[in-house]
This record gives sequence, C-alpha cells and structure tokens, in this order.
Amino acid sequence: MNIFRVFGTLPHICQRLLKRPQNLFTSNQPSPYCQFNEDTVMLCDSNIQRMKLLLKDTATSSSSVSVESKTKLLCSIYLQLKSQEKADFLRHLVMNYGVNHSSVQKCARSFLSSQEQGESSRIKAEENLRSSLTPYYIGLFGHIGRLEGGVKFLVDLRKDVLYLLSMLEPNKSIAPNIKALNKTLRDLLSLWFSAGFMRLQRVTWDSSCDMLQKISEYEAVHPVRSWGDLKLRVGPYRRCYVFTHSSMPKEPIVVLHTALTTEISTSIQSIVNHAHLQLEEKLFQPLSKDVVEDPKNIHAAVFYSISSTQKGLQGIELGTQLIKQAVKDVLAEFPRISLFSTLSPVPGFRDWLLLELSKDERGALLSSFFLTDEEYTSLKDHLCKNNAVSVREQILEMLKSNQWLQDANLSELLKVPFMRLCAQYLYREKRRGYALNSVGITL
Repeated sequence: MNIFRVFGTLPHICQRLLKRPQNLFTSNQPSPYCQFNEDTVMLCDSNIQRMKLLLKDTATSSSSVSVESKTKLLCSIYLQLKSQEKADFLRHLVMNYGVNHSSVQKCARSFLSSQEQGESSRIKAEENLRSSLTPYYIGLFGHIGRLEGGVKFLVDLRKDVLYLLSMLEPNKSIAPNIKALNKTLRDLLSLWFSAGFMRLQRVTWDSSCDMLQKISEYEAVHPVRSWGDLKLRVGPYRRCYVFTHSSMPKEPIVVLHTALTTEISTSIQSIVNHAHLQLEEKLFQPLSKDVVEDPKNIHAAVFYSISSTQKGLQGIELGTQLIKQAVKDVLAEFPRISLFSTLSPVPGFRDWLLLELSKDERGALLSSFFLTDEEYTSLKDHLCKNNAVSVREQILEMLKSNQWLQDANLSELLKVPFMRLCAQYLYREKRRGYALNSVGITL
C-alpha cells in the first residue's frame, strides 16, 4: 500500500492544506480541511506495490518536491488524530510496511547458495539480505527526519508507540510488530541524539523566559514552587545545565540541577529549601547585588535533580553524558572542587520499610535483623523511658508521620540503621528478578 499516493489522491481541500503557511508540525488545532479517520486508514490492496516502488524511488530522489509535500501532509494529518486513531494507524503501518518476510527467506536462500560462488556473489547476497531485513517504514522516517520539525515529530511518534505498547496485552499477535517498530525508532533516535550531537547549555536568570518556563514545567524530581524558587535554582551557588539539539534548539532535552556546597549534602531539604538564601521578596532585583559566590567556600558539586523532558527518548542514555559534561564545566570554573556527588530520592524505601515492620508483629525481626543489639538497646532507652509502647510500634508511628525528623537525637540513632536498610532495599530486594527501585538498577 502507498501512504504517499493515497494522501495524494485526497480532494483539492488537501492541496489547500499544503499551501497553508503555518508550521505543520507545531499546530495542535484540528484541521478544518482534512480529517484522518478509519476510512482513510483502510487503504486499497492495489496500493501495496506502489508504496514499495515509491519508497525505493525516494532512496535516490529524496529532494523530490512531491515526496516532501506528501510527507508533510501525512505528518499534518497524523497530528490531528485522536489516540485511538493513532493506534489504528500504527497498527496499519507495522502490518503493511514492516519487513517483507517472503523477501527475507528468498534472500537468505540466495545467501546460502552464494557461499560457493565466490566472494563477490557472497557480498552481494549479504547486501540483499541486509536490505530485505530493513522495514519499509524506515524510508518514511528518513523523509520525515529531513523536514523542519521532523525529528521532533519522530520523538513524539515514539511516545505514541510506547503508549500503545503499554496498552497492548503481551499475547496479542501484533505486539511483536509494535515492539519492532519501537526498537527501530529507538535505534534511529539514538543515532540522532548521541552525545556528540548534543549541546551543553547553562541556564541562568538571564536566559530566555521561554527556556526558564520549560525548566520549571519539566522539573520531575523536586517541583518548582514559584518564580522565586526558580530564581534561586539558577542563581548563586547553583548551576542548571541542559542538553539541547540542533533540530530542537529551544527545547531542553535533559535538565540537570547542581548545588555548589562546602561538602556533600546529607539531606536534599537543605538544598531545595535554600535555607542560606531567602530571596523570595527580592525576585526582581539583580542576583549579583544579593549574593556573591566565594570560590573558597565551594568544595563540592551535588547533582540533585535530573529530568528527561521527552518521553519519546526513553531508553536513550543522555543523563550520564550530561553529568560528565557538567563536571567538566564546573571544574573549568572551580578547579579546586574535589568532591562530586549525586543525590537521588528513594521514594519506595519508606513504604517498603513500613510494610516489613507491619509484618513483624512480635518485633522479632526488628531486634534481630533490622537492628544490631546495640542499636536496639539505644533506641529502646531513648523511646521507652516514659512510654509503655514497644519500640516497633513507636518506630512505625514515627515513620508514618515523619516525627523522627523533629528529634535530632533520634535522627542520629536511626541514621546508621536506615542507611543499612536502604542499601538492602536497593541491592537485595527484587521483584521478578529486577530491583524494586529504579535507583538500584543503576548501582
């Protein structure tokens, strides 16, 4: 089937759409000219061979005005689809424009028979086999990638593919085809978004309002509370770095927040609450007049928040590369820094510990497994002086309400046991062979 030719046969209203001056890849408004529905998805079987010929032809004539205009139209119509319509189109794409298995079998047999026909025949057979294993939709993605806004379109397309995969039952016959489409897009985007193509950029209060707004909206770890909070996160003793891409120059791909401190922080609250800088009421005053960084007080860099902004780039490792480049930038500015650290939240640890303590009704595990004899005795002396409630019940209650954070002595007593239990949670606790927490996967 031939997607390009089918859309080329739509009424003259689609020709008017091609002449519209707006950016076809950024409009979120429904098209008044053309709707993409099940009728247009159900293409005629007679178009299959024509589609193959067009994809083959465009490999050598990629600058064709006709192919470019029809690819733009295809993308424009796709953007107007509802979720279910997108899913229907993706199913149609993988079932009709994936790998031609008959061709693969034929080329495989030719390859086997070429082994005794000389080196030239074998190499040619290998090339034919390799070509036959390439899905037809690769050509379509190539055309889209050459368009202005096309790379962003493919990133968003993969987001739709990932969503479709999450909704499919594993035993569905089409699931392997959708997985193959996802892998193809991931491999393609991995090449286009490799570290060498990414640009490191530092965001400051003087950066564009558009960039600052996106930094605020994309923060996934510690939500930005206000413009004043954002000003502090990009101000003195803080660094905010982003990766940008030439195809998406105004879009931060990955965002990294860094705190410059005297030592490695033991609590994220001391960083995100900005206890040493209260500038909320000075929001519109120049930061240089409020606080001046003293390099003598900067001995550590703590990377406390990293967010990937594009769901379509899931599984493409950019965070580690951003941290590596940020380290180089910080060292160039502060050569005396010798300590670098990441500070990651472990949100599932508290729920896991509460569950384990709830199972331990008699407190046997608490005194024999979770705590050493010395730790148990110290906690019992601290908690049970004037209270008949057991150590286990008091710890459970304080974990639920976070009361232990208000008691400095108790916090110190629980520090070592909680660190040990957290290490066990990250390293040893598994579900179906995988770490319970995503932080543990990277350790």
